[in-house]
Amino acid sequence: MSTPDFSTADNAQQLALEVSCLKALFTQMLKAMGQADAGKVIIKMEKEIAQMEDKAHAEVFTNTVNQIKQAYRQ
Repeated sequence: MSTPDFSTADNAQQLALEVSCLKALFTQMLKAMGQADAGKVIIKMEKEIAQMEDKAHAEVFTNTVNQIKQAYRQ
């Protein structure tokens, strides 16, 4: 079995596009899970964020989760 190539681009614009794609993918995965299970995933992620020591990272994670929650509701 071969190892998949998950290499990323060197430039910030391409990397940002890849991150946007992952956010969209994650949103679609949550939608496929169903509301109850998706809610559990979000709650667990929010608990993990609350325990982060690095507040800058926690803020980025919070913003990302909020974007995903907004996309999920649409």
